[in-house]
Amino acid sequence: MWLEYVKACHYHPETDETFIVLHGKMTILFRDNSIDLNAGEMFVVPKGVEHKPVAKQECHILLVEPRGVTNTGQTSSNLTAENDIWI
Repeated sequence: MWLEYVKACHYHPETDETFIVLHGKMTILFRDNSIDLNAGEMFVVPKGVEHKPVAKQECHILLVEPRGVTNTGQTSSNLTAENDIWI
């Protein structure tokens, strides 16, 4: 996935979500803090935790989550991808 935009603040009630940064850097915002990730780093957002991934410049990431998980969690927006396709 190329992360060039601000995704909607969302959560996944049934599963964790793993972000692996392949190129560039990104930040994952939470309600009370944030974490910065650089190429080669990863972070697992626990299920049920509201988060918002952002990148100021193009960032290539690999998302690891079960099949059938909506990319924007409980939030539907123009950034919600059709389910079960590569984005």
